[in-house]
Amino acid sequence: MRNGTPVPQSHAIYPGSFDPPTNGHLDVIARSSAIFPIVTVAVVVNPQKRSPLFTLDEREEMLRRCTKELSNVRVDHFRGLLADYVRRIGADVIVKGLRVVSDFENEMAAAHMNRSLSNVDTMFLMSDSSYSFVSSSLIKEVFLQGGDIARYVPDVVLEFMQQKRQTHGRK
Repeated sequence: MRNGTPVPQSHAIYPGSFDPPTNGHLDVIARSSAIFPIVTVAVVVNPQKRSPLFTLDEREEMLRRCTKELSNVRVDHFRGLLADYVRRIGADVIVKGLRVVSDFENEMAAAHMNRSLSNVDTMFLMSDSSYSFVSSSLIKEVFLQGGDIARYVPDVVLEFMQQKRQTHGRK
């Protein structure tokens, strides 16, 4: 119980492609870790997203480094249906961040499907307004065109991105 109110769930999963993780992602992770005793940040291996900038191992490593101060957060990955993964790890709730109203339509449909398949609810956390326009896709685009993204990603992610640019000979 917290302040006389039952704690709703015990194990949350926050899934995403995290290519790359942004400060918006980290904000949702930190806020989730303050609510739930266990938070699994799960990198989705999504065959529909062509050619990610970072490998699965790189995305997991960035997330581990970014969340090392959060003792109740663990990083993992999965392939296949989220509902199957949720059951496999025994999660009680799925956490999704919403940046803008247009995110809600797709996320609501996915939440209904996941509830139907796994009997697990989805909790939506509104993005901090300072990150409401930040997406991994936009961060990659700005960075690869030479723009400054330092205020939108954790330092460790910026280092990974700069290293990636050096090894690929881009700007």
